[in-house]
Amino acid sequence: MLAVALVMSSASGRAQPDPAVDHAKRILDLLKAEKFDDVAKEFNAQVAGLLPASQLASVWTAVLGQAGAFTAIIDEQVRTPGGVTAVILGCQFEKTALNVIVAFDADDKIAGLQLVPRQAPRPPPAPTSERFKEEAVTVGGDEWALPGTLAMPVGPIAGALVLVHGSGPNDRDETVGANAPFRDLAWGLANRGIAVLRYEKRTRIHAAQLAAVKNFTVREEAIDDAIRAAALLRAHDRIDAKRVFLLGHSLGGTLAPRIAAADPTLAGIVIMAGSTRKLADVAREQIAYLASLTPNVPSTAEAREAAFKTLLSAAPDSYWNDLDAYNPAQTAATLTIPMLILQGERDYQVTMEDLKLWRDALDRRAGVTIRTYPALNHLFLPGEGKSTPAEYQRAGHIPDAVLDDIAAWIAKQ
Repeated sequence: MLAVALVMSSASGRAQPDPAVDHAKRILDLLKAEKFDDVAKEFNAQVAGLLPASQLASVWTAVLGQAGAFTAIIDEQVRTPGGVTAVILGCQFEKTALNVIVAFDADDKIAGLQLVPRQAPRPPPAPTSERFKEEAVTVGGDEWALPGTLAMPVGPIAGALVLVHGSGPNDRDETVGANAPFRDLAWGLANRGIAVLRYEKRTRIHAAQLAAVKNFTVREEAIDDAIRAAALLRAHDRIDAKRVFLLGHSLGGTLAPRIAAADPTLAGIVIMAGSTRKLADVAREQIAYLASLTPNVPSTAEAREAAFKTLLSAAPDSYWNDLDAYNPAQTAATLTIPMLILQGERDYQVTMEDLKLWRDALDRRAGVTIRTYPALNHLFLPGEGKSTPAEYQRAGHIPDAVLDDIAAWIAKQ
């Protein structure tokens, strides 16, 4: 998955012409001309300490290696949370489109710089099945309230399921490129008699407010909202409060045991592509793998380490320290609820090595079911050969075999 976060404060709000757009375009021109020292001169003190010019150069080279050469600006918009002006330049590269986001502080210094995948706006399709209906809901009722969608079976309900996103500011469908895996799960499972709740992630809806949170961790990013989503399901008049389950994908899968430990009323958890290893090991492995996909672009140990440091700079130390102190497999071993662990064997982001650690920790634990799928990638979409970020841009759907496995497991608990 192509996503290079350099350093970013926050962004939300309006979209209209602004002099800051011209400034952002000048910064983009400097990047295109590889004048990284000139870009670095415009950083504010905080960004300058996190992103030296040499590291910026390594990241820009990596972006061009994956996305191809810059070709044009598609569109532009301005967002202005308190004290920060964020300019989003939609940019077309040879192989894909990215948003180049430049944030300026009150002194017109660069307070954030980010390159992220661009997702073309598209109207959400309507469900085609008559076996379920969707209703709008809100997870939470305070300043962190999140809009969501509950897919409800028309007939008997075998159980209810909360979907917990992977990393990044995901929408309720966990849209990645041309795919919407959470919508696939919601519709496929609701069609099989499971009520499914999906919602916008807090980092998508409340990015500006989160930027002001001290000691930010995955609790504020994901855990608290998952617990509130489960409580919403328990309060529904058609749902058995004792049959509320949780499914986490990627980071959500990694956090699922921790969420269950915090909410002992959950009936069980489903872990899809959940990592068990330390962040540093997983991140460095991914960086090396992505570098191997572009053999024509030189990749030195220094460049890979710079990319790793860039990843770390995208969140405060409190975030990474909290994750490093958490052992998902060991936490899972302390739980007494049923668990279903699913893994795509072609997944390069969370690999079979992670699954081995789940197996080792839960080998003697009753109530654990593990399924692997040889043809599936990190999004649980089918393919052949080595999985690559470009694969996520091809539209696909989660196969019936995965949906059947989840629905059958929930029904028998």
